[in-house]
Amino acid sequence: MSDVETYDGQQMNDRPGGVLARVSDEMVRLHKEQFGRGPTKARSHFAGRDTLVSVLEDVLLPAELALVEMGQQDRVQESRMFFQTATREKFITAVEKIVDRKVVAFSSATDPDAATVWEIYNFHSRDTAE
Repeated sequence: MSDVETYDGQQMNDRPGGVLARVSDEMVRLHKEQFGRGPTKARSHFAGRDTLVSVLEDVLLPAELALVEMGQQDRVQESRMFFQTATREKFITAVEKIVDRKVVAFSSATDPDAATVWEIYNFHSRDTAE
């Protein structure tokens, strides 16, 4: 991972205390709080001016890992979709506070075989009035 991500022409250090590090830390905290277990690795990146992606690895619960071993990846994806729908406001509010921008779209994706989750945030464009 690079030391610096760029966003709106500004350098944002991905070091302890930096915006991206704080988002990653908050994703870990929220996953622990909401799902009982957090990822062992988390990193966040700006994907252009208005999108933020957090990549969370080794995130599945023991029961979800058992489902993957049984070939039931679709059940893991479905349950994760319901979990995220139930907790979306907590995730959105946390990121809005850290980044100081309004989230206009949020999605979560899970790859059960890779035990990886992506939390994706799209912000209100800076090019238009917020």
